[in-house]
Amino acid sequence: MRYFIELQYDGAAYFGWQRQTDVVTVQGTIEQKLSMLLRQPTEIVGAGRTDTGVNASFYVAHFDSASCIANLEQLKYKLNKVLPDDIAILRIYEVDAAKHARFDAREREYTYLLTSHKQPFRRFSAWYFAVDLDVDSMNEAASKLLEYDDFTTFAKLNSNNKTNICHITHACWVVEADGTLRFTIRADRFLRNMVRAIVGTLVDVGRGRYSVEEFEDIVRSRDLSRSSAGAPACGLFLSDVKY
Repeated sequence: MRYFIELQYDGAAYFGWQRQTDVVTVQGTIEQKLSMLLRQPTEIVGAGRTDTGVNASFYVAHFDSASCIANLEQLKYKLNKVLPDDIAILRIYEVDAAKHARFDAREREYTYLLTSHKQPFRRFSAWYFAVDLDVDSMNEAASKLLEYDDFTTFAKLNSNNKTNICHITHACWVVEADGTLRFTIRADRFLRNMVRAIVGTLVDVGRGRYSVEEFEDIVRSRDLSRSSAGAPACGLFLSDVKY
């Protein structure tokens, strides 16, 4: 039997999603507790990797069980009880045995939060960047991303991607009521560090370091040395996965 888990997590205490032998990760933490509750070794497969310190306000994973789990609400309750407070299980439900949390995902969405003034309640969930930014220019530059599909410029060095081709369908900045800047980007797939590198470069557009035309030239160059430093991990959230 195959089950999907919908969850969310604060990534500050974790070395990313993916299980590793000598550091604490989100996947490893959940697998340990789930295996304990099911009384059998249980691996989970996630919709994708998130890097060290990156958060997820909505994430999907799957696991297999040799026998039917009679009470999924009870399992969710028990799993939430034994997991640390920075991981929350939202839902567990049965799916077709062939459905895959990673390979069947057709779109992923990331959100990035940035604030130009101190906000005590967002100090661990947004990038505090105390410079006024030209949001219109940032949005004009962001719209150019939809015209390209090779994002080598924003790939992580030595990440061994089979391809740097991604199809971005949405990229937009919005100013929230409290002044927080919210960047939302959607694509069929993302490269490691891609969103943080894009955000960092768009912020450089907003503060006048690059024009929109120069940003577009950076994208076209396929030269990762030309992208700006990646934005801090604390402001980045995987916010949706579509199947």
